[in-house]
Amino acid sequence: MQSTMEKTLAAKNRLAEVNRILEKNNYSESRLIPILQEVQEVYKYLSKEIISYVATAIGVPPSRVYGVATFYAHFALTPKGKYVFRLCDGTACHVKKSHSILNALYERLNLSPEKNTSDDLRYTIETVSCLGACGLAPVMLMNDEVHGQVTPEQALAIVDRLEDAEKNA
Repeated sequence: MQSTMEKTLAAKNRLAEVNRILEKNNYSESRLIPILQEVQEVYKYLSKEIISYVATAIGVPPSRVYGVATFYAHFALTPKGKYVFRLCDGTACHVKKSHSILNALYERLNLSPEKNTSDDLRYTIETVSCLGACGLAPVMLMNDEVHGQVTPEQALAIVDRLEDAEKNA
């Protein structure tokens, strides 16, 4: 059983990077969005603990930080996988059957709209309204890589390459 001191030290270590980001941004409420962006870059999502901690550190109610985090689609309140697939479902992509890509990935990775991140936090699948690359439809992002005119087979080949690379790492 952990002592109170051990729990406090563990929490402090866990939040050390948040402290660095807050300090870099002068604990300024006007820097809330850049603070949250940097924190999410490190932790991959914004937990309730981190939202509350940031709010307290910059002197605003947690509801204010939560409001910003939920307003912008860029922020995630649940953990995401190491590899995030974002499939465009805009008009051009939808017409060119982006759903067949989505369904192939869901099946291959044993995911669904209700459970879009794997238990091992390796994969997340998301749909987005538009990626702004209609000429490449159907388009998909894998992390920051753009893949245009994607077929379901090509999407699955990307998963195979990722898995091969991890096995050989």
